[in-house]
Amino acid sequence: MDKKEYINRLDEQKKLQKMMNTDKYLLNFHLIPPSGWLNDPNGLCEFKGINHIYYQYTPFDATWGMKLWGHYTTADWITYKEYEPFIFSDIPEDQDGVYSGSAFIKDDKIYFYYTGNVKHIDKDYDYIVAGREQNTILITSNDGFTYKDKKVLFKNIDYPSDMSCHVRDPQIFEKNNFYYMVLGARDLKDVGCVLIYQSKDLITWNYHMRIVPEKKFGYMWECPNLIEIDNKMFLICCPQGVEQEGINYANIYQCGYFPIDLDLENKKYSLGKFKELDRGFDIYAPQTFLDENNRRIIIGWMGLPDAEYTNPTVKNGWQHALTMPRELIVKNNQLYQIPLVEFKNLRSKINKELNCNKENVELDFNFSNCKNLEILLRNEIKLIYKDNIFTLDLKECGYGRDKRSVYLTSLKELQIFLDNSSIEIFINSGEEVFTSRCYSKDLKTDLKISGEYELKDFSWYELKKIEINK
Repeated sequence: MDKKEYINRLDEQKKLQKMMNTDKYLLNFHLIPPSGWLNDPNGLCEFKGINHIYYQYTPFDATWGMKLWGHYTTADWITYKEYEPFIFSDIPEDQDGVYSGSAFIKDDKIYFYYTGNVKHIDKDYDYIVAGREQNTILITSNDGFTYKDKKVLFKNIDYPSDMSCHVRDPQIFEKNNFYYMVLGARDLKDVGCVLIYQSKDLITWNYHMRIVPEKKFGYMWECPNLIEIDNKMFLICCPQGVEQEGINYANIYQCGYFPIDLDLENKKYSLGKFKELDRGFDIYAPQTFLDENNRRIIIGWMGLPDAEYTNPTVKNGWQHALTMPRELIVKNNQLYQIPLVEFKNLRSKINKELNCNKENVELDFNFSNCKNLEILLRNEIKLIYKDNIFTLDLKECGYGRDKRSVYLTSLKELQIFLDNSSIEIFINSGEEVFTSRCYSKDLKTDLKISGEYELKDFSWYELKKIEINK
């Protein structure tokens, strides 16, 4: 879909937006698509004081379709501006979709790298070893809003010969006077891995090495982010094809990270044990970036590909959202996630009583000696803590989402954000996180709590709506 076709179809968007405006499940403090479908966050960066949030976007269909890059900006994470799509599919190498990628800032210029998707239909293909092109494409911009040309860096023939057609989602970082590109991949033996390329100029790239587990861990690693915080490195990725182990790896595809010791110069590495970033139903394709305050910010897709559960918003012309932006920090060699401090600006006055009957709220609990606990929200959402297992139970309001759980050594803190059709739970200052969509009949919080615990402190806030200007 090129820009001309997009403009010619804007009447379709207006029809979808009219339907959206009737939906009680529209989110108030999350970014959703202006219409249609949203998935992976892309190209996240802060450039000259402005945070740019690009995302996978299908404007005219709430289920699936041609992917573009949509575009929001914000300076304060509370007030946003919406723009027309940033990247259209308008060259042969991205003719079937502008897929995921990232941004890298150097010398007052933004380098955007993304995957151009091409799907051949001239005969029957398996679309794994044949029939698909995953082209790595570069554009550069001086402002984050405009660019001139697209440069194709790699086609499938340029990747190692033992790779399938699935090599995508480039991410760039700088280390030891070199630039490195990380690509998620699936090899011909159906082993998920990461490819790393090296460059001196951000344009000419050479294959450098790959990261592959000693024991197979899924058949494809999507959306890799290789990051460093406090001199510790982590490989964030989304493995597909990992079998469930008890309460772990319960989603169809996983979202998490490996601690990694990486020697790029000598092409050596050691992977730690994979840990899930989020234990909820709706989390995938997270992307991180460093803002100008040197915070490592992460935003994910509040959705999941190929999931069996559904979203009733489809009938009203839209589907999916982005998670709340969070800051990544390291504690005990583990990644913790905490909501950006800017979200405190959405709070109304503090309330201390347990009688909470507002719709969009933040709930903050501080426990001591918590042995077991049950919290009921909106008469449908249950949070249960028993025998060191914390469980989110959605029942009917999950539209196919049932239960997700995690083991805790103790439960000390809960921070819960309830939007019209989502819940995000931060446990023990971000040690564990649950992100999910939920569709309760009654949106009032109607908090009920029971169990064996000491409530040291409790507060809640009604949250204002973020402002989106067109």
